[in-house]
Amino acid sequence: MEATKKHFFSDMNVMLGRSMRHIFRSMDTIITVTIMPIGFMLLFVYVFGGAIQTGTDNYVNYLLPGILLIAIASGISYTSYRLFIDVQGGIFERFHSMPIARSTVLWGHVLSSLVSNALSVVVIIVAALMMGFRSSAGVLPWLAVASILMLFTLALSWVAVIAGLSAKSVDGAGAFAYPIVFLPFISSAFVPTESMPPIVRAFAENQPVTAIVEAIRALLSGQPVGNDIWIALAWCIGITIVAYIFAMRAYKKRV
Repeated sequence: MEATKKHFFSDMNVMLGRSMRHIFRSMDTIITVTIMPIGFMLLFVYVFGGAIQTGTDNYVNYLLPGILLIAIASGISYTSYRLFIDVQGGIFERFHSMPIARSTVLWGHVLSSLVSNALSVVVIIVAALMMGFRSSAGVLPWLAVASILMLFTLALSWVAVIAGLSAKSVDGAGAFAYPIVFLPFISSAFVPTESMPPIVRAFAENQPVTAIVEAIRALLSGQPVGNDIWIALAWCIGITIVAYIFAMRAYKKRV
């Protein structure tokens, strides 16, 4: 047991490398996850953008934070899918017969989710720059944005682990992501919440995506962030902790 704990990080590095090799051998997953959000961005900017009143002259700037969250929410479905395939293929049993830290099997999938989603985010930001996105933010605000996106990805990745361990079919492993992808549409990601009916507005203003979107939008535009960043961090950290606990319980039942 002591040797297993001692080599936790080296074991985790091996599992991360294994998961990343699977991703790079199937780049269509990253491409698919990236194309859909870019398609949404093109649609809303060049088709709907002229009819949407957001109080800003550059709708791409307003839209980008929500598009990034949609990309991440789409990407984590593949984390759940790959984990489900490992479970069904008996890979876990092989790993458990080796002297490795068992939790590193899950961490490999979670960390590869962080890396692959980061690649998607970079590609989408480049596409947004080509569409006219501009930011006056300095290095520190950009680092803050990167940290929020990383925490958001980490939180959803552990939710994906629960789905991957609990699903009964391949379709079920990825289906959990659909409601999460839909959340940005009922938030301030595309339109101000003031334009929504009272019930919808109440939900939109009190769900995690709105706080995260508002915090990222303020950071990128160089505006005061206010309490949104703390609410966003609280949501991300809270979801991560709860999802991690339930993921570990599901893992222990599975093994």
